[in-house]
Amino acid sequence: MPAATQSPSLNRPTSGPTLFARYAYPPNRLGLCGPDDAPALRDGAIERADDELRHLATRFEGAFPYLELIARENGLADPLDRRVVEGYWLGNELTARVRTPALARSLHERFAGRMGRRSWEWLERSVGGGSRPIHAFHVMEIFPRAGLMRGGGDDLPLLATMDACRIRWGTLVSITGDELVVSAPHLELAAGKLRIGPPRLDTVTGWWDADGPLGGIQIGEPVSLHWGWACDRLRPPQLRRLTRWTESAIAIANQTI
Repeated sequence: MPAATQSPSLNRPTSGPTLFARYAYPPNRLGLCGPDDAPALRDGAIERADDELRHLATRFEGAFPYLELIARENGLADPLDRRVVEGYWLGNELTARVRTPALARSLHERFAGRMGRRSWEWLERSVGGGSRPIHAFHVMEIFPRAGLMRGGGDDLPLLATMDACRIRWGTLVSITGDELVVSAPHLELAAGKLRIGPPRLDTVTGWWDADGPLGGIQIGEPVSLHWGWACDRLRPPQLRRLTRWTESAIAIANQTI
């Protein structure tokens, strides 16, 4: 697979299934989550093959139930509505509307049997403290206690894995061949607590089209990152929401570390 993945224009409006695939493919290509058919997910994202992507999305046992929960709590019939998908990966008003009892029931059904009693009690307190079904919550709260990575992912260092798995933000610094150099903050542990540390330079790959990476992203623009992959350009409101929701998830996780 080439490092730069060509796709139709990324500047066209993106459907919910395609947006889901853009964020779900990076760990899937590494064999860490979702179905085994990573090429189909990649090709579906490139071709915007929504019917195929809908089928593949249901096989992400970590992510798809959150989409169903967000949609249900907001009276939406489609878990892959673009607003729902963005709410899960980045956070938005739909994420905020999910009621605590609904999240608690969903988590109990899915994870109570996978955790020890103490871990489950910690998780219950986190949910009561204001957790919402955003991907950052899953990374900070569920993964450390229930795992759910396959393909050897559970053997990776925990902090580095959490940092790679969360949806990060960065600023494009340069383009070198088919790779992007970004300045991005990283998750760190200080005095026993998680926090977002200072930025450092990372080299990543990502989605490309005829206009270049991410539809012609310019130096200095913000980008979202997942497992070493540039997923999308971030508009200022999206960047603010992602930053705010990530910091909230970290603050809640720190209450039970």
